[in-house]
Amino acid sequence: MGASATRQAIAMSSAALLMLGLAACSQQPSADKESSKGTSAAQGTSEAPTDLKIVEQVQIDNNGAAVKSDTGVAPADPAGDGKATCAPVAIAMAGALNGPDAALGINIKNGVQLALDKHNAANPGCQIELKTFDTEGDPQKATAIAPQIVDDASIVGLVGPAFSGETKATGGVFDQAGLVSVTASATNVTLSEQGWKTFFRGLANDGVQGPSVANYLKNTVGDKKVCVVDDSTDYGTGLAKAVRDTLGPVADSACNISVKKGDKDFSAAVTQVKGQSPDSVFYAGYYSEAAPFVQQLRDAGFAGKFGSADGTKDPEFVKQAGNASKDALLACPCGPATAAFTDEYTKKFNAAPGTYSTEGYDLGAILAKGIDSGAVTRPALLDFVKKYEGQGVARKYQWTDTGELTTTLIWIYKVQ
Repeated sequence: MGASATRQAIAMSSAALLMLGLAACSQQPSADKESSKGTSAAQGTSEAPTDLKIVEQVQIDNNGAAVKSDTGVAPADPAGDGKATCAPVAIAMAGALNGPDAALGINIKNGVQLALDKHNAANPGCQIELKTFDTEGDPQKATAIAPQIVDDASIVGLVGPAFSGETKATGGVFDQAGLVSVTASATNVTLSEQGWKTFFRGLANDGVQGPSVANYLKNTVGDKKVCVVDDSTDYGTGLAKAVRDTLGPVADSACNISVKKGDKDFSAAVTQVKGQSPDSVFYAGYYSEAAPFVQQLRDAGFAGKFGSADGTKDPEFVKQAGNASKDALLACPCGPATAAFTDEYTKKFNAAPGTYSTEGYDLGAILAKGIDSGAVTRPALLDFVKKYEGQGVARKYQWTDTGELTTTLIWIYKVQ
C-alpha cells in the first residue's frame, strides 16, 4: 500500500454534506481503532451503521484465475522455545497512527505488538521493546522522523514505513544506517529498484496486484469497459498504471480520471463516469476517499460494480461508506487471518484483525526470531532477514536480492 499525501482536515461543502447525509442517516464513532478516534469526523466522512463485512472470496494468479491457497503449514511462533537471552533491544514501527488513513497503520502496529508480547512473555531473558513512530503516512513527516529512528542505538530493526511515498522518501536514510526495514504494506513497484540493501517487502507489489486484479475484472468477471480512477499519490498512480496497462482498451480512456488525496467532493469524477456507463469503476487510492466516492456514485444512480485494492480494504471503508459499499470488490496482496490468529488478536485488542495485521505480526515474529538467534546488532539482523525462509500466518516469507518475496499471490475480497 502506498503513499499518503497531505493530512490536513478538509472542510466539506454543504452539497457534499447533503449527499453523504442521504447515504448515511446517522453517525457513530470508530469502534475498534483507539488511536484513530475522531479521524472520521475530522475528514467529514459519515459513518453509516451497517452489518456488511469484507469477506475473502478467492486467491488469484497474475492472469486473474483462481489458485488454491496453501493450508496446513504451521506459522512461525514468536515465542520460540522460551530460552532466548539477549541484552535489551528494540524494534521500531513507523507508519500512520493518526490521520485519515490511521487504521491501516494501527493494524500493522497491533500485529507487531502481538508478536513481541508473545515473545516477551515466553522469554524473560530476552525482552524486545516496540518503539512506535507516527508519520501520519506523510512523506515529509516521515523524513523528519527517520533520523530519530536511526539515531536510537537500541533499535536494530524496523517494521515500516507503511506507505509507499514515505518509504520512498526515507529508504535511503535507513539503507545508509544499515537498518533492516521490512514493510508490511508499501506496494509501489519502484521501491525495490532504488538499490537499497536493507529494504524488504512483506507482500506482493503493485506490479503483481495491478495486473492480477485487472485480469480478474477482464477475464473472470467479464467487464468490457472499466473507468480507472487514481488519487494522484505514488501508490494510487502506480497501481492505476498497472491496472490500465493490463486492461488495455477495456480501460476506457474517456474516464481515466485522477483526483486528489484529501478530496471529498467527487461530483466531477461522478459525472465523467456516468457519461461513459462503464461496467466497473476501479479506484486506486485509500478508504478515506473511496468511501465518499462510492457514496456519491451510488447517490447519482451509478449501478455498475465498484472495485478497489489494499488501500481501501479496511473495515473503515465499510463503516464510512455504509450500504454504498455493498458488493464492492477489493483486491489485496494481504492474506486473510486464520481463526487462531483472529482469536488471539481480538482478545488482545478487542477488535478483529484488519488489513496488514497478519503481515505486521509475521514481520515482527521474523525480527524476534532473528534476535533470539543472536542477531542483536543491525548488521547481524539484516543478514538474518536476507537468509530467512519460513511460513507465516499470511504466507511464506523468503526474499530475493532486491527485497521482493520469491512467491506472491493476490486475494479478492467482497463487501457483503
